Amino acid sequence: MHKLDNIFNVDLDTFEQQVIQASHQKAVLVDLWAEWCSPCRVISPILEKIAAEFHDTLSIAKVEVDEGDNMKLAGHYKVRGFPTLILFINGEEAGRFSGAKPLSFIREFIDEHCCH
Repeated sequence: MHKLDNIFNVDLDTFEQQVIQASHQKAVLVDLWAEWCSPCRVISPILEKIAAEFHDTLSIAKVEVDEGDNMKLAGHYKVRGFPTLILFINGEEAGRFSGAKPLSFIREFIDEHCCH
């Protein structure tokens, strides 16, 4: 699959601008994941499909929790397991789920919270 411009990596330093501030223009789904996490690898290609499908209304920000100070973000948002996906709209958390979910679940989650 080709690289989509609405799926990108963020870290502790860029989170405020690329997620919180950006979510005032377009919903941002944050994927908190870890390299060692099997379900994280399972959900990654599904998120690429979601990014393509909701290209105009949704961005996906990926946070590798084991890099740099990124675990502080996981702690701040009280993440208990990986992957955890948190949807931000207008600077606020609008919903979240954990674990590798099928495409249909994620599509319904997004439709329910935003981005029809």
